[in-house]
Amino acid sequence: MTDKNVKLVLANRPKGWVQESDFKLVETDCPKPGEGEVLLKTLYLSVDPYMRNRMDDTKSYSAKVEIGQVMVGGTLSEVVESNNPRFQPGDTVASNAGWQKYVVSDGKELRRVDPELIPLTAYLGTAGMPGVTAWVGLFEIAQLKEGENVVVSAASGAVGSVAGQLAKLKGCRVVGIAGGKDKCDYVVQELGFDECIDYKAPDFYANLKKATPNGVDVYFENVGGPILDAVLRQMNPFGRIPVCGLISEYNATEPYGLKNYRVFLTMRLRVQGFIVSEFPQSWPEALDQLSKWVAEGKLKYRETITEGLENAPKAFIGMLKGENFGKQLVKVS
Repeated sequence: MTDKNVKLVLANRPKGWVQESDFKLVETDCPKPGEGEVLLKTLYLSVDPYMRNRMDDTKSYSAKVEIGQVMVGGTLSEVVESNNPRFQPGDTVASNAGWQKYVVSDGKELRRVDPELIPLTAYLGTAGMPGVTAWVGLFEIAQLKEGENVVVSAASGAVGSVAGQLAKLKGCRVVGIAGGKDKCDYVVQELGFDECIDYKAPDFYANLKKATPNGVDVYFENVGGPILDAVLRQMNPFGRIPVCGLISEYNATEPYGLKNYRVFLTMRLRVQGFIVSEFPQSWPEALDQLSKWVAEGKLKYRETITEGLENAPKAFIGMLKGENFGKQLVKVS
């Protein structure tokens, strides 16, 4: 193989909002697989909010990306060379190749996917890590019960859209929160939420209160900030809040000061942050069921696909600003 490898590496640690200049495009020779290894060619790259935290030099649940290191990220890849009996050239696998065109893998963390069962890109979204995240948050953390009142923030996004649909399949009343009329219409008309509240509207809290007359039993948290404060005012006694993300604060230079924290005590709330990779026991069942529901049309989704690895930084920044609709992907090959 004479093709070159192209990588996007971290060039600077962002100060506030991420800039395209915080990344650097480099070209290297294509790696060669050794004994027991496979060479992967990246087809699609997943762009997710958690990547922003990995750019900072702070204590977190996982190692930071070092300066000069390839940006992390989930991928769909094609096996182009194999010295591993488990994989054959032409196989399509879900991997964590990061922001690069080629990578060598020992095969231990690769998951073969079936492009005939569902559209290939769904394995990076609804039938992938974001979908499993929604599954774990609702069923493992919140212990969701039939008939409960559920609110989901970032409801049109990769995780929130699945969380709301799973709650509906469980027989719950579901209210979404999203930015703008188009996204709210999509959440209700296509995803089947009962209502969706535009957080950009000046009367956001009044609309939220009206949409949750029986309070909130489970709040699937993706954003933090003022939206969390507003939902806290509607929580029912013994409500649960699985904290999946806090995207409104990832680029902030000063943390948001929560105002309604006393509700944690008065409503006896259970609030738990979680990282989906720490629930390996849930992945097989979740991936199997999510794939089946996508194939059956019970789970719907939307994607924003950016062409070209070199445009990944722009797609990433746009996703952090809410410019994408649904799951943000980058088509690499």
